[in-house]
Amino acid sequence: MNGDAGRGERELAEHAFLTIPEWILGGLMLAGVGLTFANVIGRYVFGVAIYWAEEILVFTVIWGVFVGMVSAAYRDDFLSMDLFTAALTGRPRLALDLGIAAVLVLCCTYVALQSWHVVSLFFVSDQLTVSARIPKAIPHSALLVGFSLIPVAVALRLFARLSKRWRLRSPRRR
Repeated sequence: MNGDAGRGERELAEHAFLTIPEWILGGLMLAGVGLTFANVIGRYVFGVAIYWAEEILVFTVIWGVFVGMVSAAYRDDFLSMDLFTAALTGRPRLALDLGIAAVLVLCCTYVALQSWHVVSLFFVSDQLTVSARIPKAIPHSALLVGFSLIPVAVALRLFARLSKRWRLRSPRRR
């Protein structure tokens, strides 16, 4: 396989798991700041608060966390306790990383399936949030999206590492 195809695959993966989440996170942050600013102006200048603003801000934070988790999984930037594992190199380290990736993929897949059931129930029952009156399926689908994409990001990262087809942007130092 030539280097151009590997570079194209890497760029596509980085676009999907780094660039797009960064744009989504930036958009959510800007929307949150704008909504907060509008609520402050409304409350203190006009004496009228946006009653649903705090609920929407909570939902933007939830979406931000779960979109950011996908990017963190792709970068291998999750918190880890490496007091004993920092000294591992070579095959023992690879075996440990494969085990950690397998457990992460299994746990995330299980949570994604459970989240699918919850979001489906919210969608079928057409439940709305208390203040903003938006379908509950929208904020709850953040978990579904995040926990569904994390296994894909981890698998891509592992594939890249095992096949040495491309180097990930800002790799974790081992």
